Amino acid sequence: MQIFPVNNESDAALFLKVPLNIYKNDVSWIRPLDKDIKDVFDKNKNKAFRFGKVQRWILKNNEGSLTGRIAAFTYSKYRNKDDDMKVGCIGFFECIDDSASAELLLDNARHWLIQEGMEAMDGPINFGERDRWWGLLTDGFTEPLYCMNYNPPYYRKIFEDYGFKVFYNQVCLGMAAQQPLEKKIWDRHDVIAADKDFSCKTIRKTALEKFAMDFTTVYNKAWAGHGGLKEMKKEQVVMLFKKMKPVMDEHLLYFAYYKSDPIAIFINLPDLNQWFKYLDGKFGILQKLYFVLLQKFKANKKFTGIVFGVVPEFQGKGVDAYIIAESAKVLQKPNADYLEYEMQWIGDFNPKMINIAENLGHVVRTRNLATYRYIFDRTKEFKRHPMLG
Repeated sequence: MQIFPVNNESDAALFLKVPLNIYKNDVSWIRPLDKDIKDVFDKNKNKAFRFGKVQRWILKNNEGSLTGRIAAFTYSKYRNKDDDMKVGCIGFFECIDDSASAELLLDNARHWLIQEGMEAMDGPINFGERDRWWGLLTDGFTEPLYCMNYNPPYYRKIFEDYGFKVFYNQVCLGMAAQQPLEKKIWDRHDVIAADKDFSCKTIRKTALEKFAMDFTTVYNKAWAGHGGLKEMKKEQVVMLFKKMKPVMDEHLLYFAYYKSDPIAIFINLPDLNQWFKYLDGKFGILQKLYFVLLQKFKANKKFTGIVFGVVPEFQGKGVDAYIIAESAKVLQKPNADYLEYEMQWIGDFNPKMINIAENLGHVVRTRNLATYRYIFDRTKEFKRHPMLG
């Protein structure tokens, strides 16, 4: 075996090719867009480089075939609640089903992190935001959502045999989009709807700045400071919405208000992988034209939940049921476009949010990912991620 670092563009191209050998017979795998992976390691596009550094490795067997890859990174902004040690990270792990190959990759990452002063490593996760490339798939080996990790079942054994322990599980839930909501949802909705001070609106592409401000208000009240999430600025959200605009379906993004104040958001998008799976990882000029045609002529029957939240002062008052039922009025009309719904992951350290999602009725757990932790000092006590209050 030969392991070597990624030091140039040629090596970076090989890094992208490693998964082709791993998944060549896996019908559920959807090849990620090369550009989405490349952007993670581009100092000009990934702001995480302001606070960290990355090293990548590629593994070849004795015949010269690509058999594995891994990335290790430090990131000073990466900190989970109650962490009392410096934690580095690994991600973008791929490997053939061979323990010696896997151990060599993980050893290289661990030794590099030790040299960087780290005391533990979490993974497999992203060098950046938590909404993509986060966690190891341990259950639900179906087509992944856009920018969601996918891996063979044997990866779990690789990680656990090496000594990793589950730091937290990432629960994904879904339902048939046309499955009627339970009566209790509508009952709670009706109480709120009877009060004329409450209202619900879908986003308008012609007023993105206004809705970006409303999103920022709810997000910062509901999440900033929890689970390592930082406060967002309106300018960031405006930029995010503008990037989303070409694939945004106005019928999938909902905002609830009390009088004129935003109090809840229910943000969804079509699952882009239902189109990207036809592009074989490429997104050049020809693929972009093909993508436009796919959007127009190939119906996307699946949408995915990105963000759902209620500001603290209105939690537990039925606003969650109100905004969900308002969306159902639109999404469950006769001949509706969407048939399948799956939410992005919710950490098992947030049982309140899992409970809200499961109380929609007819919801099933579609897949589970896990964020693992490996403490370098094997005598030190392992603690799972603390629960959110």
